[in-house]
Amino acid sequence: MKVAVYHSNSDIRIEERPRPQAGPGELVFRVMASGVCGSDVMEWYRKPKAPLVLGHEVAGEVVEVGAHLAGFVPGDRIVTTHHVPCESCRYCRAGQPSVCDMLRTTHFDPGGFSEFVRLPAVNVARGTFAIPKDVSYEDASFVEPLACVVRAVRVAGGASGRTVAVLGSGMSGLLHLLWARAEGAERTIATDVHPFRLAAAGRAGADAVLDARVGGVPSAVRNANGGRGADLVVVSTAALPAIGDALRSVDRGGTILFFAPARPGETIPFPLYDLWRDGITIVHSYAGPPADMRVALQAIAERRVDVRSLITHRLPLDRTAEAFRLVADAQDSLKVIVEPWG
Repeated sequence: MKVAVYHSNSDIRIEERPRPQAGPGELVFRVMASGVCGSDVMEWYRKPKAPLVLGHEVAGEVVEVGAHLAGFVPGDRIVTTHHVPCESCRYCRAGQPSVCDMLRTTHFDPGGFSEFVRLPAVNVARGTFAIPKDVSYEDASFVEPLACVVRAVRVAGGASGRTVAVLGSGMSGLLHLLWARAEGAERTIATDVHPFRLAAAGRAGADAVLDARVGGVPSAVRNANGGRGADLVVVSTAALPAIGDALRSVDRGGTILFFAPARPGETIPFPLYDLWRDGITIVHSYAGPPADMRVALQAIAERRVDVRSLITHRLPLDRTAEAFRLVADAQDSLKVIVEPWG
């Protein structure tokens, strides 16, 4: 089978490997759609682990079922996740599955940028779901990234009835915007520095779209929200100035959600007195555990979140290098889908 092996954002090589076989409790599926995640192009995170086959936003068709596995047959359409929690450790029992040791070590064999993937038994049992008949493979490939957003907003106290400001209107920022609207946010505000992404935020239904290059973001957020800050500010960009903007854009009693990761070792001063005085809550979120996968899949199936409108490019496996370039350059692209059999 063909695989796209990552060495760096500018060095992705198509290679031939033996197709993996399903062991007991496992299955092998044909990858029909595999989205390029923003984390895939974070070289500071990926290059130390290279070479490897990336790709975790996947949907496909079962081709082989291992012994002792019930509930799946060849031909089934599935969506799955590479990271699954054990559901029994102290972290999982405390409702914190994203810091479970198992979740941080489970993975696909070899990765979604390949023609076939073997799912270990634990991934099959805890993180694999049937795709409803009216949901396409490419729509289903959004389940994992949307699940990450679902969990993040849940941890941040939800979006219903709140003003939500999303700083950074790349792929994850747009999913936050769409999910806030689906949850019943009273008002949504989106910011970015790139005209292409600003236009995308407008199409996604943001009530106010703010160019972060023009004037100050905090004052613009307040102008768009009747003179007060946002109830929930989502930092969906790794640009450090956005953190300062978030601290000055949140309303009293509000919440700041740090969604985009910063590089290890990066720090920023915090106005601790202001946070204490104004009752500001700061939360973080990582991963989309199985329960949030189910919520995301249902939202996509019910068309509560229009993920298809976010796709700008569909490329075959042989052009995975181009797919990575598009995402890494972050210019005129949003979601880039690799379709190994398309």
